Amino acid sequence: MAALSVVDALARILADVVPLPSEDAALADACGRVLTRDLEALRTQPPDALSAMDGYAVRAADVVHVPARLRVIGEVPAGRPFDRPVGVGEAARIFTGGVIPAGADTIVIQENTAREGDSVVVKQGAAKGRHVRAQGLDFKTGDCPLPHGHRLTARDLALAAAMNHATLPVHRRPRVAVIATGDELVPPGTPPAPGQIVHSNSFLLTALIREEGAEAFDLGIVSDRLDATVAALRRALARNIDVLVTTGGASVGDYDLVQKALASEGMALSFWKIAMRPGRPMMHGRLGTAHVLGLPGNPVSTYVCALLFLFPLLRRLSGRTDLTLPVEQARLGRDLAANDEREEYMRATLAHDSAGALIATPFANQDSSLLTPLAKAKALLIRPAFAAAAPAGEVCNIIRVRD
Repeated sequence: MAALSVVDALARILADVVPLPSEDAALADACGRVLTRDLEALRTQPPDALSAMDGYAVRAADVVHVPARLRVIGEVPAGRPFDRPVGVGEAARIFTGGVIPAGADTIVIQENTAREGDSVVVKQGAAKGRHVRAQGLDFKTGDCPLPHGHRLTARDLALAAAMNHATLPVHRRPRVAVIATGDELVPPGTPPAPGQIVHSNSFLLTALIREEGAEAFDLGIVSDRLDATVAALRRALARNIDVLVTTGGASVGDYDLVQKALASEGMALSFWKIAMRPGRPMMHGRLGTAHVLGLPGNPVSTYVCALLFLFPLLRRLSGRTDLTLPVEQARLGRDLAANDEREEYMRATLAHDSAGALIATPFANQDSSLLTPLAKAKALLIRPAFAAAAPAGEVCNIIRVRD
């Protein structure tokens, strides 16, 4: 099977992906998720004309000429509407959020008054409607400020709550199982024997999956045995997952058993090689209703493939339209040699020069096993296949690495 380009590989992964069904999520569980229908206001906000300031509710006509002495007929705190109208020559003490009494049409702020027993002296007048929040100023019943397909922010949750929605119709979160394979792997905190390494990929992947708003199930490390790998796949599928992510064992070596195990369970293979570096031996297919991504075992390969392929898949399932991370332009911080037939994603630092231009400087060592440069990187610098040698200062494309 020929190696696919990154663009073609992503197209195959997304070809038959549709957003997951709708569910009603509590407000507290809805941030970052996508609405499956228009969300209409169930009430008018504010429901009545309200005072925007502490002061006195009066008739504007009574304070055209100042100073003006008005008789105070009561108080209007927030949540306790006044039970009588304000007449000529009268005022009601009112607090922020209080309902404007009938008859009153403006608010004189308290700083512009002097209280004298049962009277108030208004020292500076206020035009009609001053400091009054009109009924329906924010939204009215039936308004639709949050449309179908909108991805909810924290600010949107405040709006939805004020519209009197306790739950929101959103796409279900993708359910993702992560399986790591390899006899050489041991969990963190375990003294590795000769030839063993401490496992890190699952922690990277589950964190990224959760950052994308999906549910992640870490099914642990599986030994390099076909029966053990098949058993792990069955455990994953038993969780009714939408996506299965494996790390390691995706190539065709004697101990790379993931593809064999998936085939034995009936996976329809789409591809298993991409013309990219790092991440060439990446696999994609379908196993029942689950989308399968078999990622390489080297941690940098795992990370890059997650950003380029897993993120768009999860976002499409979640109903999002911003499937890929944005590509920006920068200038090279050092010379680069000509590239070969594989598109390359180089870990790089970012800085600004004295003129404010963004400078991307790739690390000298781009080995896909190195976690220190990955942790320090601020961007992936994209080198096209067969790119010519490029001097420092030349324009390049980057994808920022999120912190």
